[in-house]
Amino acid sequence: MYILDCTLRDGGYYNSWDFPLELTNNYLSAMTAAGVDIVELGLRSLINKGFKGANAFTTDSYIDSLNVPSELKVAVMINATEIVGDVDQNEVLSKLFPNNAEHSRVNVVRIACHVHEFVNALPACTWLKERGYLVGFNLMQIADRSQEEVEDLALEAAKYPIDALYFADSMGSMNPSQTSKIISWLRKYWKGAMGIHTHDNMGLALQNTVQAIDDGVTWLDATVTGMGRGPGNARTEELVIEIADKRNQTIDMVPLMGIIAQFFQPMKNKCGWGSNPYYYLSGKYGIHPTYIQEMLSDSRYDEEDILAAINHLKVEGGKKFSANTLDASRHFYQGNCKGSWEPKSVLSGKSVLILGAGPGVAAHKLAIESFIKTEKPVVIALNTQSSVSQELIDYRVACHPVRLLADCAAHVELPQPLITPASMLPLDVLQSLNGKKLLDFGLTVQPSSFESGKLAAVLPNSLVISYALAISSSGNANCIYLAGFDGYGAGDPRSEEMQNTLDLFNKTQNIEVMSVTPTTYRIPTSSIYAMQES
Repeated sequence: MYILDCTLRDGGYYNSWDFPLELTNNYLSAMTAAGVDIVELGLRSLINKGFKGANAFTTDSYIDSLNVPSELKVAVMINATEIVGDVDQNEVLSKLFPNNAEHSRVNVVRIACHVHEFVNALPACTWLKERGYLVGFNLMQIADRSQEEVEDLALEAAKYPIDALYFADSMGSMNPSQTSKIISWLRKYWKGAMGIHTHDNMGLALQNTVQAIDDGVTWLDATVTGMGRGPGNARTEELVIEIADKRNQTIDMVPLMGIIAQFFQPMKNKCGWGSNPYYYLSGKYGIHPTYIQEMLSDSRYDEEDILAAINHLKVEGGKKFSANTLDASRHFYQGNCKGSWEPKSVLSGKSVLILGAGPGVAAHKLAIESFIKTEKPVVIALNTQSSVSQELIDYRVACHPVRLLADCAAHVELPQPLITPASMLPLDVLQSLNGKKLLDFGLTVQPSSFESGKLAAVLPNSLVISYALAISSSGNANCIYLAGFDGYGAGDPRSEEMQNTLDLFNKTQNIEVMSVTPTTYRIPTSSIYAMQES
């Protein structure tokens, strides 16, 4: 039985694989003391784009600079994407591994591959074995495959001298009984050693690993504090205790707990890996955890946004991460403005009331509704905000691609036309809004800019309030009232971004903006209760 700690490889996604040399040496000593058998020091790759630290390449010269205890085996991982497709596999492998195992401190090479890459990547096993390396294959997202597909993969694997056939619970969606089932399917044709790499979405990483041990799996992955993308992995500090009991072995946890306190726990507090209710839901519904990780790292997503996105993805399917959708929230509106709808056609010379999502709308609903009935402003609600009666809302605005994706079902049911940068949205968002009346007002994001054109705007961000203000300005409204813009509280970065947006709008646009419900933003404020007939 082998414990393989892959902290410096899996955890490198948080610090670009740039681990301090002193920490790495202390980590290696701690691994030995804790009973770890193999350390995966990082990736080995020929791709050199942007700065990455030594553990992204893990060259022989780098390994030779470390104090690797003689008891530890050293592993590196390569991605199958680099050795399949329109490449000469042997030539790539020769560049990645210029030395035979007898002249390298590397003992184990693991190949991470998706199911569609597996067959074409398998010949690399023969090349590596001929040069003296132990070889492991890590099959990703196998839990989503049928019994027949898994058995076919095992049959292909049996044709090659693989030392350990791994499967990864990539979605973190498996429980112990499902773990046993996958193992039994693989065992139909694969009779060699097996390994498991678990994710902790549902807090079951350790349980699934222990179940795998009971089912005969002998290569076990873990990382210190579970360090890894999103919900993270089985925790080394827990797994070594379990295995020590099974081995009747005495281990020394002091060095490991020391580096956790010194480095890994502070980094975890900063970066936030580890399970939470959002990752739990992603595991339960088979949603790729990168969706959750990306939303948690962006302060613009509040709890409602994330839960709404999960509710959508569990219906529409989120097993494959779509960078196109999530990247749109940060990068999509970078091209030239496009649009086909003129706000002036409905807003010119009129007052506009923008309804935000803050509690002020519900708290002062009756007064707001009375104001709408008497003063008859054009009422624009942000996203799906619905505290005010539907018949009093004229339009809705939305521009954040992921929020749109999350809210698409609600938008289709809501009666108001939706103002959105329709011609600039990702295809999956547009498909989700099929059947909805869309008014296409374009948007380009450019820092420190606030320009309202006839058919589109250039804005400092893709906040929906920025977009709504631009629509009002483009439409030549005579004034803008805000309700439900309570503020996020001191210290919240969203508050500063919102204030900067309002300041820039007031500086560049000649339209009065006034809040009619309580707000913490520095803008003119009046009471909604003094703005209606007595």
